[in-house]
Amino acid sequence: MRLALAEAGRAALGGDVPVGAVVLSPDGTTVLATGHNEREATGDPTAHAEILALRRAARVLGEWRLTGCTLVVTLEPCTMCGGALQQSRLDRVVYGARDDKAGAAGSLWDVLRDRRLNHRPEVIEGVLAEECGRLLTDFFRDR
Repeated sequence: MRLALAEAGRAALGGDVPVGAVVLSPDGTTVLATGHNEREATGDPTAHAEILALRRAARVLGEWRLTGCTLVVTLEPCTMCGGALQQSRLDRVVYGARDDKAGAAGSLWDVLRDRRLNHRPEVIEGVLAEECGRLLTDFFRDR
């Protein structure tokens, strides 16, 4: 999560909402890819930290299935990211701060654990939640 927080800081430097993500290999020790929000920097509405990290990890592995991998992200994924995470076949999603306005991993919706879907990754929430939330609160307060 500390690496994801560092990525979130990079997003804030670029004027983006400070969200950072890291994809870990199945052994849990190797970082396959990182990402941070780049919507403002690229003008791309899909340039969320999770999406960018997934794309980069898939490129490293040479396939779209990220079976066995873990995504660590500072903010609860939205519905777009939740859908992409579900489709990528990740084994687990770990997030910091809850997003009561747009979260799709238990707060507002629960796309990741919807029993109607064919793949449901494990979800671990609240890792360094206070620190992750403070980064977002400070960013929006300063704006």
